[in-house]
Amino acid sequence: MSNKSVSELLIERLMQWGVDTIFSLPGDGINGIYEVLRVNEKNIRLVQVRHEEAAAFAACAYAKYSGRLGVCLATSGPGGVHLLNGLYDAKFDGQPVLAITGHTFHDLIGTHYKQDLDLDKLFMDVAAYNERIMGPSHVHNVVDEAIKTALSKRTVVHINIPKDIQEWEMDGQRSKANVLAHSANIYEMSRPVPSLVELNAAAALINVGKKVVILAGQGALDAREEILQLAAMTQGVIIKALLGKAVVPDDNPYTTGGLGLLGSAPSQDAMQECDTLIMAGTSFPYMEFYPKQPVRTVQIDIDSARIGLRNKVEVGLTGDCRETLRALLKLLEVKSDKSFLEKSQGRMKKWNELLRVEGTCPDKPLKPQVVAYNLSSLMDSNCIICADTGVVTTWAARHIMVREDMQFSISGNLSSMANSLPYAIGASMANPGRKVICLCGDGGFSMLMCELATIAKYQLPVKIIIFKNNTYGMIKWEQIVFEGNPEYGVELHPIDFAMFARSCGVASFTLDDPALVQTILRQALDTHCPTVVEAIIDPYEAPMPGHITSDQAWHFVEAVMRGEKDRWNIIKTIIKNNVRRVL
Repeated sequence: MSNKSVSELLIERLMQWGVDTIFSLPGDGINGIYEVLRVNEKNIRLVQVRHEEAAAFAACAYAKYSGRLGVCLATSGPGGVHLLNGLYDAKFDGQPVLAITGHTFHDLIGTHYKQDLDLDKLFMDVAAYNERIMGPSHVHNVVDEAIKTALSKRTVVHINIPKDIQEWEMDGQRSKANVLAHSANIYEMSRPVPSLVELNAAAALINVGKKVVILAGQGALDAREEILQLAAMTQGVIIKALLGKAVVPDDNPYTTGGLGLLGSAPSQDAMQECDTLIMAGTSFPYMEFYPKQPVRTVQIDIDSARIGLRNKVEVGLTGDCRETLRALLKLLEVKSDKSFLEKSQGRMKKWNELLRVEGTCPDKPLKPQVVAYNLSSLMDSNCIICADTGVVTTWAARHIMVREDMQFSISGNLSSMANSLPYAIGASMANPGRKVICLCGDGGFSMLMCELATIAKYQLPVKIIIFKNNTYGMIKWEQIVFEGNPEYGVELHPIDFAMFARSCGVASFTLDDPALVQTILRQALDTHCPTVVEAIIDPYEAPMPGHITSDQAWHFVEAVMRGEKDRWNIIKTIIKNNVRRVL
């Protein structure tokens, strides 16, 4: 270790932990680290982004789509500040991400020097482990502790290194208490299982249930076989939280798809008719969609603090979802009554027909559902799907059918706009060779559209579908339907995204004709380079809930009466859609 600098020790230790990718934007506060990355460029890949927020989003996606640690690096002051949104996304969705930041000179900290922003304090809330490296003999201890914390707690950690300390070299000076090589780069994943007493209590509850619903979330993504076996044994209905969309394929006969405003009507019906609820790896946040009737609930979660967070739970099982289900299945009785399941399947058949009608609508302007529905049928069965936050999330949730080995994610609990494009970067870097489909709204895309240049630079096989309606669509409909107010402040100045894509060196298509949807999407998907499809869609198409409540209906009428400027176009669209559904 002699004569190695702090930066060398840092990068060396990261590589010993298996880190091979870092998302970053350069800055003078991390130039010492960058020099070591340059020397080691064959062993560790530096992905240069155009905005630090994208670096953090990409690191989160890298973790989501690979199951490995995501790493991002930013300079002092504003560079570190820019990381925060993407880091909160990782924290809220339980993803292991290490953020490394620079700082000003160690002996000028706290003296109003340039960019003297105390990132240690700024990151106190977002990072479960948050430490400043004080010298060469401190590096291994801090890096090891940070990475173990990120992996074991599935969360964000932060390491800060002052600019000049990055250059300090190991000189043999260390405290007597800091025994050489006492810290190890070893982490063993824990898959805890509840006690037999707890498992028997859960099994007894489930065995007497007659109408079973399984609400599966992100924590069950590696438990597909177990979830399907649970449904088969209980004749239960699988409902999926959006982060758990890929738990089971959307065409599986046991599932009714999603829940909530973006979910299906059959899922809402099943939730309000069940007598037994099994929550597997989810703490789905919208409490108004849980059963209103008395229901007996079992919840499985790796985090004991999540048990009973959303719904009254009778039996809580703290443990790894897959291993807990494997143990629980051995104790369950096989049910023969399929009436509840078959009722839900009948409803789902009608719901899927509704999606087909919406997805094949020949009307102009082009309906967003038509784009998503046709895209779904053309995607590879092992592609990766990244969806933005906004109205586009509705079309992705309902019309993109997850099959076989597809992966799907969004900014779940943070629900941040602009996540999809950097997600695609992280997903593609984590899974070389796999096709990545990026679904964006024009509002979300324009927030970090500079990252299209990153995709072009690294020639990532990403297909970006932009749903362009020149408005912040979700906010517009929230103003109208939830608040009863006319829309305000949501109009967007149009951007020619196809032209912008070409200026970045990315192939592009413009799509506005329903008759050409299949042709253009197929051409875009078949290209061997990054591609943008600018889909110009109907701005009056409302993302209606699976079931609309009387309050929502009244708020819509109220907004129209108070002067919603597009009221007649919106009313005509809604009436036309509902007539089509009936016919």
